[in-house]
Amino acid sequence: MTLAAGRLNKRVTLQSPVLDQDTATGALATVWADQAVVWAAIEPISVRDFIAADERQSRVTARIVMRYRAGVDASWRVAHGGKIYQIVGVLPDQDSGREYLTLAVGEGVNSGGG
Repeated sequence: MTLAAGRLNKRVTLQSPVLDQDTATGALATVWADQAVVWAAIEPISVRDFIAADERQSRVTARIVMRYRAGVDASWRVAHGGKIYQIVGVLPDQDSGREYLTLAVGEGVNSGGG
């Protein structure tokens, strides 16, 4: 299955957590570092998908599809249009595993860091 470029119509920012130390207090805090800005499709999951997965308490509210990018994992998050999506799972494509990624995401989940 190939991924049609026209489907990727949103610019999203991939962010990873980084520990940063406050110079005044020495306390460690998680901050978010931009890793890449990529084209993606953001698709809310349907009620049918939600029920079929039997995930009544699921944190997954949408899926984000993007071209394959190494290193993306569930500790990362995606920012788009003032919204933060926490990555719950990363699924490579079924054919090669290197054409595109589908990110299962929850909006606003764990958006404050760490």
